[in-house]
Amino acid sequence: MALRDRLPGRRARPGTPRVAASADLDHLEAWAGTRRGVEGFVEPQTATTATTLVLVAADGEWTRRRVDSPKAAFGFGQRTGIPVYDVAAVGYPPRMREWTAKRKAAGQTGVPEA
Repeated sequence: MALRDRLPGRRARPGTPRVAASADLDHLEAWAGTRRGVEGFVEPQTATTATTLVLVAADGEWTRRRVDSPKAAFGFGQRTGIPVYDVAAVGYPPRMREWTAKRKAAGQTGVPEA
């Protein structure tokens, strides 16, 4: 075991995708509860990223968090009444890109304040 593996806060080896936590689902549910017209888009797992769920509001504002699996993402949608789609099949909604482009043009970067 290397010294860096003993440091506090080290939970996974480099290159290991982080897994979803209950805080991720709590964030998604709270975020959706304060926006209107929310839809979900499941992003598949990759070599470096766990499966994620992107929620997009009617105005294009969006958030992304890890979920355990595509099945968990669709289950989240059923439980909350939010339509959830496979992003590989339908793509991202244009309003999401427009919202991001407007923020960038306005010089806003990072996470928006709540």
